[in-house]
Amino acid sequence: MFARVVLCVAGLGLSLVAVLLVTSTETDATSREGVVTVAHRAGSRAAPENTLAAVDTARAQGIDWLENDVQRTKDGTLVVIHDKTLTRTTDVEEKFPKRAPWKVGDFTWAEISTLDAGGWKGQQWAGEKIPTLQQYMRRVDSNGQKLVLEIKWPEIYPQLAEDTVRELGRLGWLKGDRVTDRLVIQAFDTGTLRTVRAKAPQARTALLSREPTVKDLAVYAKVADKINMKYLKVSPRYFKAAHALKGPHGQRLKVFLWTVDDPESAVEFARGGADGFISNRPDRLQRALTAAGYTDGTAH
Repeated sequence: MFARVVLCVAGLGLSLVAVLLVTSTETDATSREGVVTVAHRAGSRAAPENTLAAVDTARAQGIDWLENDVQRTKDGTLVVIHDKTLTRTTDVEEKFPKRAPWKVGDFTWAEISTLDAGGWKGQQWAGEKIPTLQQYMRRVDSNGQKLVLEIKWPEIYPQLAEDTVRELGRLGWLKGDRVTDRLVIQAFDTGTLRTVRAKAPQARTALLSREPTVKDLAVYAKVADKINMKYLKVSPRYFKAAHALKGPHGQRLKVFLWTVDDPESAVEFARGGADGFISNRPDRLQRALTAAGYTDGTAH
């Protein structure tokens, strides 16, 4: 093997990432097929993140797979939003000036439904709303898209995993090809994934990780079909160790990287063994991967 340094763009920052690649005498770990591109927060560069507008924009870009974040309102409605507070992506401070610190869980759905979740991104998006999980899933379904759903901040919301699984079941997403081919449920802790598997063993799961270690992979493989990890510390050794294991559904353990926005870096990571990417610029990555000979795969 040899080392090659590539410039990788993630979010708003630049980092130099050393990526170990196989030599030409070895076969690319992905066999130049099955590399998936997932739109981070449904594609946060092109549209207001986690909104229905973002879902539709990703579809227009030809992106099948989306990623989102699920939280719960004060009165129990599941909503799609990333941050713990409403301040960054809505006009909550203007509409409710005396409700600091404006946490999602401190507001009812009726209150949240009045907020503008698009104007911060540009006037063309003004009036866009925070969607409920029901609204979001119905749009994904009508668009024929697929979803990596994150159970967000379970330490803040007791029973959030149970509530999410229950809602997915009510909406018909825990049966047929929806659950086997179009849905992955992810979280940062194995406890949440164990809960998901106890309630819906047929669901595909992914463990989010910032500090990947090879020694923990066997434990992770018991509860996760995929490892969705921060790209900064990945290596072909990690890919190889993961691919030698099988997840709870008997398929090879896959490794996706977040958040990779630079197309050249994505191609290099794919050559090193990455199975997919979660990106704010999924259209750019998908074009680069296709040009490099990688076909769009499935995330299950």
